[in-house]
Amino acid sequence: MSSNSKKHLGHTARKRFGQNFLHDQNVIHNIVAAINPQNGQYLLEIGPGLGALTEPVAELVDKLTVVELDRDLAERLRYHPFLNHKLTIIEQDALRFNFREYFEELDLVENQGVRVFGNLPYNISTPLMFHLFKFHDLVQDMHFMLQKEVVKRLCAAPNSKAYGRLTIMAQYYCQVMPVLEVPPSAFKPAPKVDSAVVRLVPYKQLPHPVKDIYWLNRVTTQAFNQRRKTLRNALSTLFSAEQLESLGIDLNARAENLALADYARLANWLCDNPPEVEKVEIDDLEDV
Repeated sequence: MSSNSKKHLGHTARKRFGQNFLHDQNVIHNIVAAINPQNGQYLLEIGPGLGALTEPVAELVDKLTVVELDRDLAERLRYHPFLNHKLTIIEQDALRFNFREYFEELDLVENQGVRVFGNLPYNISTPLMFHLFKFHDLVQDMHFMLQKEVVKRLCAAPNSKAYGRLTIMAQYYCQVMPVLEVPPSAFKPAPKVDSAVVRLVPYKQLPHPVKDIYWLNRVTTQAFNQRRKTLRNALSTLFSAEQLESLGIDLNARAENLALADYARLANWLCDNPPEVEKVEIDDLEDV
């Protein structure tokens, strides 16, 4: 190992990047087994960090692309004696990266999308997933380490407290499956919350397509921002009581009582009958 590679092996976790480095070998083995990387697939890791997942995945494949914002970690990967010749390093913020532009330049095998994985910084995990959903048609599957509570929300069913806008938006685009739970002790530094790995598989054909995703975002945001109110009151600026009833909605129901199909029906009605309300930008961190 060169002196250059040695000097980059030490790294202190940076709070501003939400860094918690995975070190438990059993957990790492189980995650890599769940991903099951194969040569010839296009694999992309978000936030490789110190390479806990990068190294075992790279042992199984010849090529791997990583997106890393931390310059020190990106440089460490460039000097890594085993990884450097296998990696394509994109030194950018994944939240602002145009994955579509990048993916469309690739020679992807027909019917085989990009396989995305990562131990996501918890402070950006939700907006990053929303960002990736925009490119769902180019993705084969995604495996992410997240807060356990976030995975519960992703997998939730109607009529539960965990069910919310994140549930609706994730399940609109993807099949969602919990993979395994991970204790804080598996990380350095140990986070204050439990973690879990989730598998997201984008649908080839959306089961409940909407005409304009803005209205699905808008109606779910408005409903869940006031989830204690009945839908008659929570959605009063978008629908009259008569309109909701004509769409088969119980006026006394609350946000968590409606299924994805119900929200898609409401969104499509709004697209065809836009209310006289200002179109506002929906915050991907807002009540998800």
